[in-house]
This record gives sequence, structure tokens and C-alpha cells, in this order.
Amino acid sequence: MLARLQRFITLALLAVACGWWFYFRVHAPQFAIAGFFAIVLGYTGFLALEFMLLRVVNRGDPSPRATAAELFSAWLGETLVAPRVFCWRQPFRPNEVPDALSPVNVVHGRRGVVFIHGFFCNRAFWTPWLKRLRSSGHAFVAVSLEPVFASIDDYVPQIEAAVTQVTEATGMPPLLVCHSMGGLAARAWLKAMQSEARVHQVVTIGTPHKGTWLARFGRGTNGRQMRLLSDWQAQLDHGMPAGRHALFTCWYSNTDNIVFPASTATLPGADNRLVRGAAHVQMAFLPRIVVDTLARLEPGSG
Repeated sequence: MLARLQRFITLALLAVACGWWFYFRVHAPQFAIAGFFAIVLGYTGFLALEFMLLRVVNRGDPSPRATAAELFSAWLGETLVAPRVFCWRQPFRPNEVPDALSPVNVVHGRRGVVFIHGFFCNRAFWTPWLKRLRSSGHAFVAVSLEPVFASIDDYVPQIEAAVTQVTEATGMPPLLVCHSMGGLAARAWLKAMQSEARVHQVVTIGTPHKGTWLARFGRGTNGRQMRLLSDWQAQLDHGMPAGRHALFTCWYSNTDNIVFPASTATLPGADNRLVRGAAHVQMAFLPRIVVDTLARLEPGSG
């Protein structure tokens, strides 16, 4: 469903931009070109607004203040990465790299991975990661969480099925790798299934563990659940066994344009790791994070 929606949005924007250019190209060529690029690159203005907001909201946060250079670098990084994710891979190539569960390409006894994407995303978010793994012998499943605007609790059965599949293929508890809302979905799964022993580690990248300021504009159920310090988030830790958060490594950024204040992407008792000058989507593809995370699949990684 999400792939179809994003295909429609992408093609509609291109159609409007091309229509604008075609209509004005003869009598007002400069106006035609300016309008074309204003439509195609309009998203960069929204990104800039997000970075201005995060700078204001982060003033009272204990995380390090972002410099102007870091903010610009993050804006530029997100400007380049976002179209590849939302206008190409997710709408047009959602199954470019299929899940790896077959004995033909999976080595039993080699740890596997479950990938859990964030809000308004699908499994193709992880395509660069999946390409790195597809010839490695590691099993992996990348879920596509739907319905898109459902409660995060509704995603628990999909995560349970993925964890079961990877465990059966490898004989080992999998590593969970989560971006944004995906980290909250993983926590909801842990709470519902009481499954600490069934997971090796959980890596979250830009997850709003304590909510995010921007979620005040969310209207779906999962959007409301991601508001700052929501009641739903408080319930995630209710009755939590000691040591659950020790399973987590939480990557967060002082220039995350979606999850801010920045420290809301951390968990008490977790291994919280700051990345300076990286934006929300961009962060998931930083070589430092990718290499560190996939190293946890090897023997002796904890």
C-alpha cells in the first residue's frame, strides 16, 4: 500500500513539474525553469524548516549544540538521501533484495538479522544493508509494517513472525536493527512477547524513545504514540525486567531533523552513541553505523 502511495506522489509531482515547464516554456522560459525546480526541489525547503525548528527546540536539551556547519551538512545529506529512499527505492523497488531464509544462501549457525523500518517507510528502506548481506550467508528479514497509520502495537505479530523465521533458519537469536519508529515497534514486541532471551541485541537509529516534538502534528494512531512523553511510551517500560535496556545500542544525532530534542532518542541503561551532524534518514546509511552494527553478527560480538 505504501509503495503505491509513494509511486502516486512521486509521479504526480513530476507530472505537475513537467506540466508547468511545458505550459510556460515558450513565452516565459525562465519562469518555466524556475517553477519546474521549485516543484521538484520544494522538499528541501521543508527540510530547512525542520532544521531551524530542531535548533530552537534543542536549546534546552543536554545533548551537544549543533554548529551551523553541522546543520548545513545534515541538511545537504538529507537533501541527497531522501529522494533515493522515498522517490525511488520504496515506491519502485520495494522487493529488489528479497529476504534471505533459504538453506541455499543461509549458513545455519551464522547469526541473522531482522530489519524494522520507521514511519512512512517499507522494507526497501534497508536495501543498501540487504545488498551487503545477501552473499554473506547471514539470514535476514526486512519487514514492511502495515497499516501505515496503525497503532505500533499492531506491528507486533509481523515482528514476531520475522524473528521466528530468522531463528529457525539460523538456530540463533537474531540481531534487531531498527530505524526511527521501528525501535518503538521492537520495544512493543519485547513487552508483548517477553522475549529478551530470543534476541541477541537491538540497535536503534534515530528512534524517538521518549517521543519527538514533531509528532504533535501527527494524526494517525502511531503519530500520537510518538508525541513527547506520551502515555503509550510510559507503558512500554511498565513491568520491564531489569536489564532489558542493556540489550540496546541507541544511535542519535544532534542534527536529527525528525527526532528532537536530540536526547529523546536515548534510553537509560542503553549504550547511547552520539553522531554529530547527521540527519534522520542519512544517519541510517552512515558507514560508521553500518559497519559497527553488522559486526555484531560475528562470533564474540556479545
